[in-house]
Amino acid sequence: MTESFVSAYNAQTPTSKALFERASKTIPGGAGSSARTVKFGWSPYPPFMRQGTGSHLTDVDGNEYIDYLLGLGPMILGHRHPVITQAVADAIAEYGTCFGLPYELEIEAAEKVVAAVPGIEKVRFTNSGSEAVGSAVRLARAHTGRRLIVRFEGHYHGWQDTIYWSNHVDPKLAGPKESPRPVASGPGVPLELTDTLVVLSWNDPESFVKLMNERGHEIAAVITEPAVFNTGCILPEPGYLELLRSETIKHGSLLIFDEVITGFRFARGCAQEFFGVTPDLTTLAKGLGGGFPVAALGGSHEAMSMIAEGRYSHSGTYNANVVACAAVSATMDVLAEPGLYERQRALGDRLAEGLRKIAADSGIAARVDGLGTVFQLWFSEHAIKNWRDAEQYADEAMFTRWWEEMITRGVLFHPLQLENLFVSLVHTDEDIDRTLVAAADAFEVLRAENRNR
Repeated sequence: MTESFVSAYNAQTPTSKALFERASKTIPGGAGSSARTVKFGWSPYPPFMRQGTGSHLTDVDGNEYIDYLLGLGPMILGHRHPVITQAVADAIAEYGTCFGLPYELEIEAAEKVVAAVPGIEKVRFTNSGSEAVGSAVRLARAHTGRRLIVRFEGHYHGWQDTIYWSNHVDPKLAGPKESPRPVASGPGVPLELTDTLVVLSWNDPESFVKLMNERGHEIAAVITEPAVFNTGCILPEPGYLELLRSETIKHGSLLIFDEVITGFRFARGCAQEFFGVTPDLTTLAKGLGGGFPVAALGGSHEAMSMIAEGRYSHSGTYNANVVACAAVSATMDVLAEPGLYERQRALGDRLAEGLRKIAADSGIAARVDGLGTVFQLWFSEHAIKNWRDAEQYADEAMFTRWWEEMITRGVLFHPLQLENLFVSLVHTDEDIDRTLVAAADAFEVLRAENRNR
C-alpha cells in the first residue's frame, strides 16, 4: 500500500474511516465477514456503503462506484432489482416469513430450479453455500458408504471443518504439486480429519487418473468448482471435467459440482450446462436468489433418495423460508429472458479485451482470463492453470496497486488477485466505457512507476 493512496483514500472516505473505528469496538475486525476486513485486503479499511442501485454502489461519503464486487457474487441482477424486490415484498405481505411447514411457493421455486439446471432432479433449499456443501459431502458419504473425499487445491468450498482445507495455504506445508498434502485452511480444524481427504492439483489429469486407479473404491465423492472462481478465475482445460465425470462413474463415486459461485453466473443452467458435464450433486447459493440469502442442494433422484426417504436428515429452521423462495422463483423468471446471457457475456468480453489492450499498450505483463460475466486480470506472463501457478507467477503487489488506482477512480472490485471481477446481468455499455477510461489512467500510473523503479 502506497502512502499516496492512503492519503487520497482517507480524504475520499472520512466517514467510512470513522465508521470502521466505531465498528471495530463491537464487531470483530470491524465487519460482519472476514472477507470484508483489512486482513483480506481491504486496507486501510473497507468503504462503508450507503446504498446500491443496479450496477452501482454509493458509499457513506457520497462516492459512487461501478460495482464489479457484486456482494462477492450474489448480485448477478444488480442491486435492488425491481422485479425481485417486489416479489419478495409481495410474498411477505401474502404469506408471512417462516412457517416451519411447507407451502406452495416452495414448490414453485423448486420446480423452476429443476427445470433450469440439468443435474438437478430434486432440490432442497438451505441458507448458505457452506451449509449446502457440508450437506453434500455428508450425503455423499452416506450414499456410498465410503469416507474419502477428493478436493483440489485453491478451491474454496465453505468454512465447515470437513472441507475447509487446502484453499490458499502455505505452499511449503502443502508438499509437492504432484502429490499435495491436505492442509487445514485455518486454526481450529481438527487434524483428525486429514485422513478423510485426498487433495490434488487441479487441471492435472494424470494425478487424478492415478488416484482413481489406486483408491477409487474408497472414494465417496470428488468435489470441484467447475471453473475456479475462488482463486482468481481459472477455467478447466479441455476434457478435464469430462474426465472427472467418467472416472467417478467408473469407480462408483459421486461427482459434486460446487456451483455456489458459478451457478447462474454465465448460463441459466449453470456451469454444468455451459460445459456440458452433469454431476450427481450440485450446490448453489449467491446468484440463486438474485441478492437475497438462499442456497440449495440438488441432484439426481438417486443421489437425493436418502433425503427423500428420510434416511438422511437435512434440516434447518430457516430452510425454504418465504423470502428465500420468493427470491428464487422471481430470479429464475428474470434469468429466462431470451438473449440475456449472450448479451452480457459479450459486454464482459469487451471489457476483458479492452483491459488486455490497455495492459499491452502500457508494456505491463498481464493476462485476462474468464467467461465474460466473471474474469480476473492476472499480472503475469505465465498461464495460470491452478493455485500453484497463481502463487508462483501472479504479481499480487502489482494487482494491489491497480486496485488502489481503480477504487479512487470509482471502480470497485475485490483487492486480492485471488478473487475476481463480476459483470452483472445489468451492467451497461456506459459502465464498460467508464471502466476502461479509468483503467487506462490507472495503467499509465503503473507504467510510470515501473519506469522509475
